[in-house]
Amino acid sequence: MCGISGKVDFRGEVVDRALVSRMSSTIVHRGPDDEGIYTAPYVGLGQRRLAIIDLRHAAVAPLSNEDGTIWVTFNGEIYNFRELRSHLEEKGHTFRTNTDTEVIVHLYEEYGTDAVTHMDGMFAFAIWDAPRKRLVAARDRLGKKPFYYARTGDAFLFGSEIKAIMATGEVSSTPNWNAIDQYLTYQYVPSPLTAFEGIEKLPAGHLLVCNAATRNVRVERYWEPVARPVTTMTEEEICHEIVERLRKSVRMRLMSDVPLGAFLSGGVDSASVVALMAQESGERIKTFCIGFEDDSFDERPYARLTAERYGTEHHEFVVQPEAADVLPLLVHHYNEPFADASAIPTYYISKTTREHVTVALSGDGGDENFAGYDTYALALAWSRFDKIPSSLRRAAFVPAARAIEAMPYWNGGSRAARALLMAGTNTPERFRSFTTILKPMEKKAAYTEKFLDLIGTGTRQPVELQWSPDMDALDWMMRHDQHFYLPDCLMPKVDVASMANSLEVRSPLLDHHFVEFTATIPSHLKRDANGGKRIFKRAVKALVPDAVLNKRKTGFAVPLARWFRGELQPLLRETLLDETALRRGLFHQQFIRRMIEEHAASKRDWSTRLWALLFLELWFRHFID
Repeated sequence: MCGISGKVDFRGEVVDRALVSRMSSTIVHRGPDDEGIYTAPYVGLGQRRLAIIDLRHAAVAPLSNEDGTIWVTFNGEIYNFRELRSHLEEKGHTFRTNTDTEVIVHLYEEYGTDAVTHMDGMFAFAIWDAPRKRLVAARDRLGKKPFYYARTGDAFLFGSEIKAIMATGEVSSTPNWNAIDQYLTYQYVPSPLTAFEGIEKLPAGHLLVCNAATRNVRVERYWEPVARPVTTMTEEEICHEIVERLRKSVRMRLMSDVPLGAFLSGGVDSASVVALMAQESGERIKTFCIGFEDDSFDERPYARLTAERYGTEHHEFVVQPEAADVLPLLVHHYNEPFADASAIPTYYISKTTREHVTVALSGDGGDENFAGYDTYALALAWSRFDKIPSSLRRAAFVPAARAIEAMPYWNGGSRAARALLMAGTNTPERFRSFTTILKPMEKKAAYTEKFLDLIGTGTRQPVELQWSPDMDALDWMMRHDQHFYLPDCLMPKVDVASMANSLEVRSPLLDHHFVEFTATIPSHLKRDANGGKRIFKRAVKALVPDAVLNKRKTGFAVPLARWFRGELQPLLRETLLDETALRRGLFHQQFIRRMIEEHAASKRDWSTRLWALLFLELWFRHFID
């Protein structure tokens, strides 16, 4: 696991080694153990290393093939690298290290850009092909590892974080106003946009080819979660397959030359991972849990049940409201506005875990694979209106909703407009309504004319997942999350918070073979009237304590609403209502004040909106001002 960076100079000059080192120094937390740099005509590659496999200095990337014509800088883990290496050795390739990084070089020699399809794991890499004068980069299928890039007149720049690109001084810190508007819709900036003009992120499951001779950059998809034929297996056979496939995924992720542990919440996903770790590992498992003094958010008692059952070495950390003091640090590390407040406990559990191990397994992916999110049920509840023909519903409800949205803001009107849109639209619009932060009426009340002018009319909207009324609505929503929410929000949340603490996190439930299999399970086996993960809970029943299996879904949330009514309320006022925010002129201060006052008086829960605005203002102060 590492941090990567680099530059392609279209003029063919040798890239300045000091520049590459400067890029790498901004991401030293991603690789505190060592640094590697390679420079040559056209190219400079840098890598900060977090040593996991083959700990020798000789294994530090960038690494090359036998004759030094192909080089790679790599972030991630290739779990099937030993099988790939044996295959490549049979074809005559020779190796100098025992790393998965070196396998990528020879795999590219053998298969070209198709090499990425042979890799199982999490990765972001850049390969310099000197004979072809091209850089080939890729991001893993589900977006566990990040890859940012920028094109200037004479160069192509890339890095694991935006800061690495900014360190060159060749890209300005100009806000991308369209991206910021989308952040206030989705709680994250969707790919390929970033919050900075001129910097993009490579979407998950995509390949990039930069041709230095022609100065052309091509991006193409090599994998995506798609609708697949429904399996003909019985429920019993599906349950057996789930456990055995997950067992294999866990076993592969136990590969490490450094201490290893697991995140353990009170939920069924992480409990299942820990159970299989305990069965597959010959050593006592170290587990780590985050809790809160607020009982409604505290899962420690349930985590202890799993820890006691499998005799783990269990560690706990209680997050206090003062934890928000870490907010400026999160702003620095996330590089972009990021409104998922669970980044706070993710940061702290990573910090606690790193004091004991270098690698941790997590339960991420269970909700996307097995329909665990309550938003699915909320959106499906409105499908009763689908008995009315779509054309009639749109004609009856949508114009009324738009008329209300055109009025001055009022809480009841916002709810009424939303209800009318739910009745008059289909699954995609309903689902988006439940998963967006600022609703249309709220944006209308909050945005100033200045902000609207900055956003402009030619806004760039994210690519949407195709929908037709004959599709399975639940299956569509799960695939939508796998396309967008998972790689652009959930994975960056974990990656940034963990790598800020030099911790590698592995996710067995997001093995792409496992994801492809779960896509064949009928959706009615995943979610029913009793909630999500029905078939998964049945499959792991023998592995997980009954209390964990049957508990109400909590999610990895923080008591933000209570914090904003108490200890953190001064922070809101001091940040969102001060002269700096006023001079920025993006939001109507009267509406922001109203949100704070209504929240403080418990008239309405504005916590998610206020957190998004708070993070955004601090981002402006850190990166733009």
